[in-house]
Amino acid sequence: MHMKLQEFSTQYKGTSIYGQYTQPDDVQAVVVLVHGMGEHSGRYIEHVVPALLKTNLAVVLYDNFGHGKSEGKKGHCPSYEALMKLLSQVIVEARKLFPKTPLFLYGHSMGANLVLNYALRRKDSIHGIVATSPYLRLAFEPPKWKMVIGKAMMGVWPSITLPSGLNPYGISRIPEEVEKYVNDPLVHDKVSPMFSFPIMDAGEWALESAQQLKVNTLLLHGTDDLIIDHQATKIFHENATTTTLQLFEGGYHELHYDLCREEVLNTIQNWLQQQL
Repeated sequence: MHMKLQEFSTQYKGTSIYGQYTQPDDVQAVVVLVHGMGEHSGRYIEHVVPALLKTNLAVVLYDNFGHGKSEGKKGHCPSYEALMKLLSQVIVEARKLFPKTPLFLYGHSMGANLVLNYALRRKDSIHGIVATSPYLRLAFEPPKWKMVIGKAMMGVWPSITLPSGLNPYGISRIPEEVEKYVNDPLVHDKVSPMFSFPIMDAGEWALESAQQLKVNTLLLHGTDDLIIDHQATKIFHENATTTTLQLFEGGYHELHYDLCREEVLNTIQNWLQQQL
């Protein structure tokens, strides 16, 4: 299927944010897609976007602050509120491009943390949410010294960046995919205290507030995710009333780049079709 991507940009307080969108011939709904920490929206163009187009969904993608082709210090964002406001701006953009169509949110990892929190915190008519490997809780204990330094820096130098400590081998069981990730010039492993602690706090807050979720939500997680804890996703599902949970036995962090890719994308397509 030939895909035509159009670029757009939006500004957040003088920071230029890079975005793209694409649409099928028959647009039944629009999806705003939010990528994970350290990566960028371009990594969804190979597998995820075509799967969404086949389901007659237009797709709007953007690179978050300090990621991909957007401006801002690598791995840093102004605040969690800024992440929410930027997502809100992109949603407005998507509604301008595709008026009067249902709008879905699709987030991976940190992106899933953002879309779930957006649905919980904002009064907005979201038609449905797809959350893959949602960053609600880390699957590993960050080194004590890093947490101590990070917390101290939060007050005095919130934009200082440290290596995220994310193990690229945890993203997929397919060595070529890890290779591609490691060699992608737009991927980085920098993260500032402002881009880590507020995300962790928002993950915990979402777990506690899950019962307030009003939006139909599909949660997907691999049981061998060494980066983000799939048990936390189970807790979120148990606390919520509008979620469907699908666990992938042995799946790593990036399910759309893992051995179970076909099954993952089929699950997403079928669920989206049911929502429409």
